[in-house]
Amino acid sequence: MERIVFETARIHPAAQAKVANNQRAIVEECQRAVASHDVVVIGMSQNPHPRRARKALLERRVPFHYLEYGSYLGAWRKRTALKMWTGWPTFPMIFVRGTLIGGADELQASLVRGELDALAKA
Repeated sequence: MERIVFETARIHPAAQAKVANNQRAIVEECQRAVASHDVVVIGMSQNPHPRRARKALLERRVPFHYLEYGSYLGAWRKRTALKMWTGWPTFPMIFVRGTLIGGADELQASLVRGELDALAKA
């Protein structure tokens, strides 16, 4: 299933640069992290779900890279850009070998199925 994204051709040329560069540095930082690490967790402070995901990975001794962007009270523009980039609506956003697997619940299901065991041994 392909995610619906507004076509660039239907964005007025005068608005294209603003659309293309909105919070670009944050998205590029996350792209670099995803390209450089087997497991990346993108979260926010005050949210228990990123904490739960990190705890599960630590308990399984799966190395991961963590990026945190603000809290409920700040950095919402950065988090919105990340949601637009991935299409994932909540935090954490968890990537395994470059693939978005979802959030904390999806991570837990992957751990139960044993899909991340190979990373734990690395």
